[in-house]
Amino acid sequence: MLLYLVYALLGLAIVIAVLGVVNTLALSVVERTREIGLLRAIGLSRRQLRRMIRLESVVIAVFGAVLGLALGLVWGVCTQQVLALQGMKALAIPWTTIVAVVVGSAVVGVVAALLPALRASRMNVLAAIAHE
Repeated sequence: MLLYLVYALLGLAIVIAVLGVVNTLALSVVERTREIGLLRAIGLSRRQLRRMIRLESVVIAVFGAVLGLALGLVWGVCTQQVLALQGMKALAIPWTTIVAVVVGSAVVGVVAALLPALRASRMNVLAAIAHE
């Protein structure tokens, strides 16, 4: 029962993380309007621009997942060491779940980047360069 509660909290954290990545990318596209316009002016295609934003999103999502998993793993091991004094000596690390979370975060990063990448690729090049 406790494991299902932890999975529910993990799911809630993933939803919040997706919203955070989408928000970060949307703000990034708005703040880098001039840079995006200059890149398009020197020959970056729309497809390359969308790929760049998707890769940025994947890096943000995977970095957050790896950092969170590392901190959670350290916290879990420390908690198990404390509970070992009470007789709980078994330590089980769910490697398949950890790998699934990292792969899932990469997929979430790609999905989260779809709208910001589409918005950036549809930007007018001259208007983006003149943007202040």
